[in-house]
Amino acid sequence: MTEYPQLSESLITAGLTDWANWLPEAWPKVWSAQKHGQLPTWLAHVNAIPEQATPYRRLDQDTVTIGQESELDPITYQRLLTALTALKPWRKGPYQLYGITIDTEWRSDWKWTRVSPHISSLKNRLVLDVGCGNGYHCWRMLGAGARCVLGIEPFMLNVVQFTAIKRLYGAALVHLLPFTLEELPVASQAFDTVFSMGVLYHRRSPIEHLLMLKEHLRPGGELVLETLVIDGNAQTVLMPEGRYANMRNVWFIPSCATLMLWLKRCGFSDCRLVDVTVTSLDEQRSTAWMPSQSLPDFLNPNDLSVTIEGLPAPKRAIVIANRT
Repeated sequence: MTEYPQLSESLITAGLTDWANWLPEAWPKVWSAQKHGQLPTWLAHVNAIPEQATPYRRLDQDTVTIGQESELDPITYQRLLTALTALKPWRKGPYQLYGITIDTEWRSDWKWTRVSPHISSLKNRLVLDVGCGNGYHCWRMLGAGARCVLGIEPFMLNVVQFTAIKRLYGAALVHLLPFTLEELPVASQAFDTVFSMGVLYHRRSPIEHLLMLKEHLRPGGELVLETLVIDGNAQTVLMPEGRYANMRNVWFIPSCATLMLWLKRCGFSDCRLVDVTVTSLDEQRSTAWMPSQSLPDFLNPNDLSVTIEGLPAPKRAIVIANRT
């Protein structure tokens, strides 16, 4: 993929030389059809997307916007629409790409609205976004002034969607590493801000995840953590017996008090809980761009305060903390 040279250069510039040296061996394996059987088909659709420079790029508003419909002739517009449609389901957004509005499953802009007032300014900061999906929040971070944003995302359809968006946007200091956090060669201790949003409850060891996030922060750097929580005291943790809201890979959902205790035990300082919000049926839902079942299908229709499994309905907290 053409992203590789720019990514390698950005890693070196950011002082992540170990990552840049590791990349030549790891990168080709990720883009092999063995990684995902549909990868060649997805990439064919990305390659069909027209490369066209546009001055109309907006990263500082709810909808990440690239280009205007008037810039494309009807045939090129249809080619773009066909390619983007072939990359469904789109889960994080929204986007407007040359007049095509991608109404994603998640209103990710709502989460950004809850997060952004509480974090340190991203201006000129080196930022890591762990579990970034298709990169919606990475673009918002760049729009907020970050000097370079690196996203980490192992699921290849999300990676391909990011690649499609970046093909439309053009060169930018925002990159996606198609790996898990655990696959990266060494803890960097280089980032000014590390985001982990919607990841902690998918980790079999939440404590190990917090410690790894800490090791990627420079001293004094800021962690922005967003995760599912439940009501309770500092000893309350929910571990589902099976699925949670139909999700298979949910392991531990702490109370806010427990989450704060975990962070303090991991050595974070100045931990502050800045937001707790119940996930609404307007924030996560099925759309034409994500036509599969979504949150409304996974709550008890007779009692929306519990999931179909009888567990507390999704509630999310945002915590800000610093590495000492």
